[in-house]
Amino acid sequence: MKRGQQLSRYLLQRLGWRIEQEVQVLPQKYVLIAAPHTSNWDFVIGILARSALGLSINFVGKDSLFRGPWGILFRRLGGHPVDRSRSSRYVDGVVRLFEQHEHFALCIAPEGTRKRVERLRTGFYYMALGAKVPIFMAAFDWGHKVIRISPPFWPTGDWEQDREVVEAFFRGVPGFHPELGYGYPVNA
Repeated sequence: MKRGQQLSRYLLQRLGWRIEQEVQVLPQKYVLIAAPHTSNWDFVIGILARSALGLSINFVGKDSLFRGPWGILFRRLGGHPVDRSRSSRYVDGVVRLFEQHEHFALCIAPEGTRKRVERLRTGFYYMALGAKVPIFMAAFDWGHKVIRISPPFWPTGDWEQDREVVEAFFRGVPGFHPELGYGYPVNA
């Protein structure tokens, strides 16, 4: 185990977090969706978890985050800027990234924002479908300080049917701000 991995495990434990995952060996290529995304702290915990697990997972963020000194840091952490005004070209571009790399994993927040949403965005789904890779789901349960990682889910091409599986995994999981989490009761 590398020094950074040990440090990340230690920090997660000191913060009271644990990771539960059914699959110990991940494939060479996959899309990981992490939710609920209700705070910037999700990013910090996610980076620590990625390091603690010894994984190399890329992420995307709005292009404005990649300006100036933060851009240098985010790129070094595996970030890729996204021009959200061009969503269709973006999905195709990510599929090309999967095709160009022997090993490539991408983490996306399916809500697309830290604000409360009524439905998930579908970009992650079409990226996985186009790249012919599985989807793993990571629920950031701030109520119990647990990150639960699902077994692989292979998209069928029928979003309406597959959406039920995705929504069921995240339903009721409290985020940092529970009232903002997708599928979490507003009065919780």
